[in-house]
Amino acid sequence: WNKFVPAPFLKPSPSEVWNELLFPPEYPLANYEMSILLPYFLKEGRGKLAAYFTRVYNPVWTNPDGTSWIEMLTNEAQVELHAALTPVWSETAWYADYVLPMGVGSERHDLMSQETHAARWIGYRQPVLRVYKERHGEAVQFTYQANPGEVWEEDEFWIELSWRIDPDGSLGIRTYFESPYRPGQKLGIEEYYRWIFEHSVPGLPEAAAREQLTPLEFMQKYGSFEIPREKAPVFSLNERELQPAELAGTSVDERSGKIARKGTAIGVMVDGKAYEGFPTMSRKLEFYSATMKEWGWPEYALPGYIHSHVHRSAIDHERGEYLLIPTFRLPTLIHTRSGNAKWLYEISNANPVWLHPDDAERIGVETGDLLRVSTEIGYYVNRAWVTDGIRPGVVACSHHMGRWRLETGNGTDRWASALVALGKESDSTWRMRQIEGIRPFESEDPDSARIFWREGGVHQNLTFPVHPDPISGMHCWHQKVTVEMARADDRYGDVYVDTNKAHEVYQRWLEMTRPQVDRPDGLRRPLWMIRPYRPGASTFRRQG
Repeated sequence: WNKFVPAPFLKPSPSEVWNELLFPPEYPLANYEMSILLPYFLKEGRGKLAAYFTRVYNPVWTNPDGTSWIEMLTNEAQVELHAALTPVWSETAWYADYVLPMGVGSERHDLMSQETHAARWIGYRQPVLRVYKERHGEAVQFTYQANPGEVWEEDEFWIELSWRIDPDGSLGIRTYFESPYRPGQKLGIEEYYRWIFEHSVPGLPEAAAREQLTPLEFMQKYGSFEIPREKAPVFSLNERELQPAELAGTSVDERSGKIARKGTAIGVMVDGKAYEGFPTMSRKLEFYSATMKEWGWPEYALPGYIHSHVHRSAIDHERGEYLLIPTFRLPTLIHTRSGNAKWLYEISNANPVWLHPDDAERIGVETGDLLRVSTEIGYYVNRAWVTDGIRPGVVACSHHMGRWRLETGNGTDRWASALVALGKESDSTWRMRQIEGIRPFESEDPDSARIFWREGGVHQNLTFPVHPDPISGMHCWHQKVTVEMARADDRYGDVYVDTNKAHEVYQRWLEMTRPQVDRPDGLRRPLWMIRPYRPGASTFRRQG
């Protein structure tokens, strides 16, 4: 809640078109776009994409049911053009029309702020080689001129692309990429951040002036700035009094004290004063949620325990069923973003299936033996790791590993990826088999010849169907599986998936939703709920 997000010099107006691929009617209470369901929406004919950018996003590998993503990305009737913007090679990039390399953290400008502690702060990331060259007197127009491999800075890419699309400004695009200091001229990368530091970071101009620096120079020197408490409260955001300009055009509900503008709550009256309050419908901390009742889920209006799809009563241990935890993290790896870190993969390079000794005895396996783990839509084959560190009836497989590539010399870093054959066996069934695990190789880095590990894990996410929570839309990763000793033809790393079954599971979970399409007020979703890219208020109501 206290993350600091500065405003740029100019923001485009919100979209005045409601997009049900982003805001499906079945999930009016979802906080983010239902990206995991895009392949199923397009398969059902809900729409098509003329151009699709996957930006630092690897859905083929990260999302459940990646083969449905492959089917979508390779079907031009659903996605006409796919461009992958990625700082490192990814499994999704194999299925892109354009692969657009982006800079990693040390190769681009960027702003950073997180809720790390009881403070509000902002960090400024800079491309190392560009800064080095400029400080040694070399002029650099574009960051790619300094980056290894001529990798573009993403900010500059969008500026250039926008000016190429709208060279004379007639489309209304270019105006958002024109300099605030040189009217009508192309926005420079330093100008973009200069304006933010001068106008959108409270206390920064004063701190810079005390050191006889401009705000931009201050951030270039120090890289971060903590917002003074008096200018950006941390513990009392809800107690901020609304100013007269903010109250213009609002109304007050006499019973609840809620202050609203055009149906959207912006604050609450307490003891005769107008406060910002909390980001809820009532602008108060809510124990009882009127939103849950009004939007079709009255039984959950009060907090309480529910029996989930993986409750013990839903799992028959005697039939070889287990609860799978596929999301647990290792302290050495960062989600799927460590594949290019040779030192980290040297430490952690496999994701065996954890199981309790009692379950191992029941199945008849020991540590290192192969297991077949079957889901609703397929299975994968991995090694067992027998440990008392997990509860009987529960198995776990870490989500970091199992990276793969389709060609010997290209693709995900060879420190981390296996060479695989992946293809269709029928109209809907897919099979992956590892051709070669991780091996030493010759390169400019002598460490590549010193690789001693031979396995890089198994890609389990391919075998997971989507389980979108009927209320929030979030994917429910925990799931019921069956675990057995590997069969005679099974090999380490085998993956089998049926996308028709995956679509059936999607439809079954979709039936659990309660769309509110017949509301008398015509609302598509609550007006008070925020979104990263919120459409215009007029689009929230159905017409007619």
